[in-house]
Amino acid sequence: MKYLILIIVGILGVWVGSYLGRQRNIRKAGSLERIHEARQKNKEEAKLKIMNIIERNGRITNDEVEKLVDVSDATATRYLDELEQEGKVSQKGEGRGVYYTKT
Repeated sequence: MKYLILIIVGILGVWVGSYLGRQRNIRKAGSLERIHEARQKNKEEAKLKIMNIIERNGRITNDEVEKLVDVSDATATRYLDELEQEGKVSQKGEGRGVYYTKT
């Protein structure tokens, strides 16, 4: 009888633990979605800033993007690559003399 009670308590403990874990994952998925949406919004705002500078100055470099939107070199490159793939900018020059203009 003593072992039966221990088995039942163990089964209930596993069930409650898995239930609580699922609930936590559901809440976490919702917050991850909000985080993703916020990052997407920030990225789009950064790309708009980049396009505004290009409109004003006629061109922009990777270094200027880094300073303008306060991102790393890799992120600045990624933003410029995305704008290029979207057909909004085109890359000019080679090596350290690369800059981007509106297409």
